[in-house]
Amino acid sequence: MSGKVLLVEDEKKIARVLELELRHEQYEVTLAKTGPEGLKLAQTGAWDMILLDIMLPGMDGLEVLENLRKTNKTVPVIMLTARDSVPDKVSGLDLGANDYVTKPFAIEELMARVRGLIRSSRLKAEGKEQTYRVDDLTLDAQTRTVVRSGANIELTPREFELLLYFMKYAGTVLSREQILADVWGFEFAGDTNLVDVYVRYLRQKVDEGHKTKLIQTSRGVGYYMKDPSEGEKTT
Repeated sequence: MSGKVLLVEDEKKIARVLELELRHEQYEVTLAKTGPEGLKLAQTGAWDMILLDIMLPGMDGLEVLENLRKTNKTVPVIMLTARDSVPDKVSGLDLGANDYVTKPFAIEELMARVRGLIRSSRLKAEGKEQTYRVDDLTLDAQTRTVVRSGANIELTPREFELLLYFMKYAGTVLSREQILADVWGFEFAGDTNLVDVYVRYLRQKVDEGHKTKLIQTSRGVGYYMKDPSEGEKTT
């Protein structure tokens, strides 16, 4: 996976390690060492991910994030900090951070979070202007409406994202772990029961009362959306 990452970090050693690891993962990295510099770059560039330290000279990371979210509500932001208090985490998440990592952290875990958030963000962006159709089921990602056989289906935001994911990859078997990472995000890793619960919700709303059951189980693997027009499923 490639993309443009803005790293806002004033600690030289940490910045160097992160920069090297991100470049190793094929990301294009720009480094900012102060809050004002980071905010300016964040507001003027097209970024796939922003890694933002909280303790910064000139303007702390929370203030940077607060100002950024006034003009850009979609770019994924991971906060980096040595402060592990609950109020600090709540403040960052309330201001619009997507995730929060406490120093010292395992670099492999951080890279996995970066990949997961970028993948999820791109999936949502790709779906915003598209209409998906599988058999008699239609999903309009722009108006966030779902219709089957002429009847509207009311979904919660998470149910909608899950259905969009299934329809985007109709005919392809998706593992529970893959679904969890792409639809819920890395912070829910390991809690695959969530997937089973929401698939049950979707089946009740999408498949009940219809002869063709679109949401299918691949035993021992995960789930897939049956697309009658595509023939056999793939993995």
